[in-house]
Amino acid sequence: MPSLPPLPDVDDRDAVLAWVAAHLGHLTLEGPDGVRAGGHRGGQAAADAALAALDITGYARSRSTVLPEHRRGASRMSPWIRHGLVSLPEMWDAVADAPTSDRNRYRDELMWQEYARHLYARTGSALAEPLRREPPRPAVAPEWDEHGQMACTSRLREELEGDGWLVNQTRMWWASHWTVRHGRSWRDGEDDFFRHLLDGSRAANRLGWQWTVGAGTGKPYGFSRWQVQKRAPQLCRSCPLSNACPIQDWPDATPGPRTSAVPQDGGPGAGPESGVRTGEPQAVWLTAESLGDSDPALAAHPDLPVVFVLDEPLLRSLRLSGKRLVFLAECLADLADRREVDVRLGGPVEELAGTPVAVTFAPVPGFVRRSAAVDVAHLLPWPWLVRPAGQRLTSYSAWRKGVRR
Repeated sequence: MPSLPPLPDVDDRDAVLAWVAAHLGHLTLEGPDGVRAGGHRGGQAAADAALAALDITGYARSRSTVLPEHRRGASRMSPWIRHGLVSLPEMWDAVADAPTSDRNRYRDELMWQEYARHLYARTGSALAEPLRREPPRPAVAPEWDEHGQMACTSRLREELEGDGWLVNQTRMWWASHWTVRHGRSWRDGEDDFFRHLLDGSRAANRLGWQWTVGAGTGKPYGFSRWQVQKRAPQLCRSCPLSNACPIQDWPDATPGPRTSAVPQDGGPGAGPESGVRTGEPQAVWLTAESLGDSDPALAAHPDLPVVFVLDEPLLRSLRLSGKRLVFLAECLADLADRREVDVRLGGPVEELAGTPVAVTFAPVPGFVRRSAAVDVAHLLPWPWLVRPAGQRLTSYSAWRKGVRR
């Protein structure tokens, strides 16, 4: 398939929106007429500006604050981290001078992200199965708030569908509300998050949902009015159901039965420790996991053109929100200011046929499947925060004790 038309100037957001609507809108959840931008701008310049302005002072105290927004301690760096504009090692170093309690708490969150990647690298698609227990199944599922009358869940959905980003606290609220209280499939809920979140990744999403609903720990997280009054009290004060709150009490949080062990050898693995070169690459193949200027393959081959393939069959099945594709388009448009970037729409294997490429290993199952059918002339290692080396993955705490950082 011919390359897509050149990307517009990354600073012209209207032009980027028009480009996505014209060429990718048919693959989005909303359709061409519904393509909108999220709350983050994609691209290395945007990531660098956010990193330069990062100040996590007070993070340990305010990371779970939901409202008012100006008191939120969350850094909002996750979309750029998820797509490799900023690596976890870079983030680790960036907070080195922060107050001790805030630095330690923030780095613990970075390690949680790394743990999710380790777990996904080992289990692969099996992470879609409960790790320890089936989630709770209420005997009688309470009536779902179809009309969005609850101020807390209405606000959550507005941010999810509008900005494509949520603080961790509200992610836990929604997962608990969806599954622990109402017994809905956590996999359907995770798919819903993945469609909308600019930082959506199967590794972090699936681990987060499993932890919240008790599938990964055996201890479901209960969401009730108490959390809203503590983290966002103005929502309760403004709620039309304030005097008849459907979540006044804790949900039935009895964990489900134990499950059989999830296979630990079905994932993509850690990838090479150093570069593996078998030929002379003619282009750098970028993936959505690693779009930053510091991508190892980009850095190793500064003079080669760049190819990015928007996987049409995959996008057709996922039906992502247009804001996710706008973010990706902005990342590529920003890179096109410095490198020759060829954006294609089709199957990656077919689009890359006949072109020896340099590429950075990505610890996701799809990369392993596709790269096996592509002429990879130079494979570069993934920039792990802690390289997998057989660490125990039975729980985050067990894993954390076994790694040095």
